[in-house]
Amino acid sequence: MSTGPLRGKKVAVLVETEYIHNEIEYYKRKVPELGGELHLMSDLRGRPYVDFINDIDSPDRPITDVHRLRVTECVTRANPNDFAIVLCAANYVAVRLREIPPMGSLGSIAELGTAPAVRFFSQAMLNPHVVKGALCHALWILTPVPHLLRGRNVICHTVVLADVHNAGGIYVPDPRHVVIDRDLVTGRSSADIAAYFDALVQTAGLIGR
Repeated sequence: MSTGPLRGKKVAVLVETEYIHNEIEYYKRKVPELGGELHLMSDLRGRPYVDFINDIDSPDRPITDVHRLRVTECVTRANPNDFAIVLCAANYVAVRLREIPPMGSLGSIAELGTAPAVRFFSQAMLNPHVVKGALCHALWILTPVPHLLRGRNVICHTVVLADVHNAGGIYVPDPRHVVIDRDLVTGRSSADIAAYFDALVQTAGLIGR
């Protein structure tokens, strides 16, 4: 039986198409290695599973090198309060997860925070005993609900910096590329995955769930 720092802890990772393959593989290796239980989740929209793809990990990798990831767990059938750590994966995952249902609709301002994955992450944000993580572009998952991001110290990729600032997040350009604000851990990019993950594990240990 594992005695690692994540022993008995469940970790939820929200994913979608154009995730970063190396990031997900890191979680698949490290979470069980440290004794935790990994759950890859998404908005399956009534389907039993979805195969997501990634083809953009590296600019020097041939476009024919495509990774596929099958996800069978849906955020609509899960309670974020059951997890010690809830992460939104990097890259364009958050953009797709915050799509207002039904897909292709015109939507409305009143519906901005209604996407199932946004609701899931928002509920996690309300629980200080759940560690939340957002790497690279992932803070886009919170821009539809800016009151949950307002006043929080964060770091992110420069692509989302304007949106995070406009949503009230406090940008901290920490040279270590990782910022911990109580139960929220953010990282600058997927290149910082090791330091970011270490900070998540450390924070989960301090919160003590």
